[in-house]
Amino acid sequence: MQNHEKKYLSVKDYLVSGETFELVHDTDSDFLKTFPQPKIEELPKYYESQEYISHTDEKRGLISSLYQLVKKWSLQKKAKLILQQHGEVGSLLDVGAGTGDFLKVAKVKGWQVHGMEPNKNAAKLALEKGIDLKASLNDFEGKQFDVVTLWHVLEHIPDLEETILKLAALVKPQGTLIIAVPNFKSFDARYYGKFWAAYDVPRHLWHFSKESMKNLFAENFHLKKIEPMIFDSFYVSLLSEKYKTGRKFSLKAFWIGLLSNIKAKHSKEYSSQVYCFKKSI
Repeated sequence: MQNHEKKYLSVKDYLVSGETFELVHDTDSDFLKTFPQPKIEELPKYYESQEYISHTDEKRGLISSLYQLVKKWSLQKKAKLILQQHGEVGSLLDVGAGTGDFLKVAKVKGWQVHGMEPNKNAAKLALEKGIDLKASLNDFEGKQFDVVTLWHVLEHIPDLEETILKLAALVKPQGTLIIAVPNFKSFDARYYGKFWAAYDVPRHLWHFSKESMKNLFAENFHLKKIEPMIFDSFYVSLLSEKYKTGRKFSLKAFWIGLLSNIKAKHSKEYSSQVYCFKKSI
């Protein structure tokens, strides 16, 4: 462990393996790192769960059904946000596009859509919707886009520094980069501690704060705006309560989710936040 790193929390993988991982705080950049990080070839096995709902369209169980219901509303909000931030419709690359629903909505609204998704099952579902996804960012080498989006994707990427450089190259001059990530400084994160579902180790390899997001992208981007994802606190609290107590449904989880949003009105530390960057050059 380096001098600028210190142990933060021990967290269990509740979804697949039951293994325990350490969260290490990089105090210089103010983000957490999952340790040990699985080798790249080992990562796919940690996604092998029917409950990993971003790679499926199924409505299996209450939490999954709620997720799919909120997703419809949030897709429209995302489409509205990218237009507000960029100012006009143009070319769009969605990194970690999942089953292609966001790109499908964006396409209807006039965007020239492109996407990347390494999970073959998710990409197959996207193709059935008319969205053809590439398997790697390397497939877009030499190309640039008006807007690049990552919706809860950055925390999954093993080679963080290399990916940030690739993202900078993919965004046109004066283009827009939009990234949504969980916020480990939110009230629900502090309340649930080691049970906080958005730690989601080891699928989440990194855990970000506002300060870390500013620092990581400062060389090539100017941070224009931070938007809250208000429904995430409810969904994450439901899962966190399940991990903590074993109960599949809890009214207390809704209260904690609501309380997190209320407190965030003052602290500006929402459960998940969307960072809207403009490319500097």
